[in-house]
Amino acid sequence: MPVTLLGAAEIRSLAAELDVTPTKKLGQNFVVDANTVRKIVTSAKVSDADRVVEIGPGLGSLTLAILETGARVTAVEIDHRLAAHLPATAAGHGVPEGRLTVVDADALRVTELPGEPTVLVANLPYNVSVPVLLHFLETFPYLRRGVVMVQAEVAERLAAPPGSKVYGSPSAKAAWYGAWRLAGTVSRQVFWPVPNVDSLLVAFERADEPRGDEALRRRTFELIDAAFGQRRKMLRQALSSVLGGSAAAAAAALEQAGIDPTLRGEQLSIDDFERLAASVH
Repeated sequence: MPVTLLGAAEIRSLAAELDVTPTKKLGQNFVVDANTVRKIVTSAKVSDADRVVEIGPGLGSLTLAILETGARVTAVEIDHRLAAHLPATAAGHGVPEGRLTVVDADALRVTELPGEPTVLVANLPYNVSVPVLLHFLETFPYLRRGVVMVQAEVAERLAAPPGSKVYGSPSAKAAWYGAWRLAGTVSRQVFWPVPNVDSLLVAFERADEPRGDEALRRRTFELIDAAFGQRRKMLRQALSSVLGGSAAAAAAALEQAGIDPTLRGEQLSIDDFERLAASVH
């Protein structure tokens, strides 16, 4: 029996049955178009050999599209009503028993994932997309690749190279874990309710070798936060609070790491930030 997907009318009916109204507080916008959820799954190259984690499955439209491939899914849902009902929705749409595991929890607090999934696929709530992504990449090193749908501005930042106008703290921190690229556009009209912002797909592939230990990562991220906390200032000023307490001390530390103290944070790659962190550690 093939897995079938949710249609727009069924999604609205299901929401009414569960007394669920998409809320801005949780950043919920449900996808009501089957072609869109299949596009996300295709972009992530999900196959029946994969174990996938989905964050915020909601009513299950993307969940069913992932399960349609034959993959196994671990779904992390913060809304207790949605988490409790998702297995029934899956069973009613032809998903064999044992292929879906639901974790009823806040994605920002999850520290274990059943089955150790290697692929992340999600329609992420706009208000927590970057913190959730960074938490999952830091906490679950077995995640190797993924595709997520996020607000267009967030996707562009995640995929931005050094020197671009939108390159910032999320860009540099995401790059610590691997390579990011824009993977497709999504129409506003496929959502319920229709959002007032555009969405994009962004894909990542984790680097084969981890960059460094947890201490080096924290030090690197501290430097990134300081550099972009005052992004209009030169690094010798922006980093003075974390590199010796003065612009002169920061300049010396930067020069020791082979970095021009008159540059700004947006001009440094993750390799530069890591080299600086290792130099002053």
